[in-house]
Amino acid sequence: MTPQPGSAADVLTLISAGSATTRSDLARLTGLARSTISQRVDALIERGLVEETESGESTGGRPPRQLRLHTEEHAFAGVDLGATHCRVALMDLTGGLLAECEDPLEIGEGPDKVLAHVDQRLDRLLGEAGRPRAALRAIGIGVPGPVEFATGRPNNPPIMPGWNDYPVPEYFDGIQVLVDNDVNVMALGEHRNAFAGTSHLLFVKVGTGIGCGIVADGKLHRGAQGSAGDIGHIRVSGHDDAGCRCGNSACLEAVAGGAAIARRLAELGLAAETGADVVALVQAGNTQALRLVREAGRLIGEVLAGLVNFFNPEVIVIGGALSRVHEHLLAGVRETIYRRSLPLATHHLSITPSRTGINAAALGAGLLAIEHYLAPDNINRIVNA
Repeated sequence: MTPQPGSAADVLTLISAGSATTRSDLARLTGLARSTISQRVDALIERGLVEETESGESTGGRPPRQLRLHTEEHAFAGVDLGATHCRVALMDLTGGLLAECEDPLEIGEGPDKVLAHVDQRLDRLLGEAGRPRAALRAIGIGVPGPVEFATGRPNNPPIMPGWNDYPVPEYFDGIQVLVDNDVNVMALGEHRNAFAGTSHLLFVKVGTGIGCGIVADGKLHRGAQGSAGDIGHIRVSGHDDAGCRCGNSACLEAVAGGAAIARRLAELGLAAETGADVVALVQAGNTQALRLVREAGRLIGEVLAGLVNFFNPEVIVIGGALSRVHEHLLAGVRETIYRRSLPLATHHLSITPSRTGINAAALGAGLLAIEHYLAPDNINRIVNA
């Protein structure tokens, strides 16, 4: 027989999921004695994790007291650090958004200056939300480069000079900090907010570079060293002359990323330096930009077709700067995937633009922090402290 859940963390999980709203519900679902349930619930209330209110409907006697997460004493931050922007979302224990802001910020200015800016913005947002600094329990940060997730240290990020091996969590003294690659937190934000019922999902970010976040069986898959999903450096046949920032040639992002498309448009005499310029040209109806974006979609689809056969996802989500012209990009992606992948793998496959848009990374980073804080080991540690 499968053992019944019994720890304070198990009780909290049932309450946070909405599966149990009263002590009677908890006793019925866990099989624990009412006295044991009372001990668990009282401990969670004492730690400020749960609150109990008299808001239930009476069935003839005293109205049952309702249990729910105590959101007022906790705050979590999700930080999206891009190459040229900083987006911060302040969230409560349920993932509800309390306050947010976005500023232009060059990641190349280095960790001390960038993280000082983040720290200042956290104080401002906490003030807007009416919560003290002590309410901030955990911070999630997404960065545009590879990260050793266990330590939170960036690992030779090509567009983050000065960040290599920097101990980001140590900057925020006394607060739990988790650092991950930006496309991983995008995948988490998209999955939890738009595809919670989907077990296997690929989130493909198409911006200056190209990356992929992997959700397998409902959980982020990072691989052994945290580099899973780095599809931007998969070789694309027929493009040996396309040099990549990684030192190799014919990498997917070197031929289909926003910077690569902008470079080709510039060679044609058009004013284009970034992926944003490519988007503007497409939105203006420039036929050369339309052609190159669709061609990029086909090349991305060539790589994704192999992933579809290998991983068999239910959903592929396209995000990043170029997803703003998704009707053209996705046309090329779909064309190649459905032509090159096995029919069984594509029978129920959905290929769609991001639903969370520019907020995916900040929301995902915040959820990363919340889920870490609510993890059973951490909750039991807090209760037993």
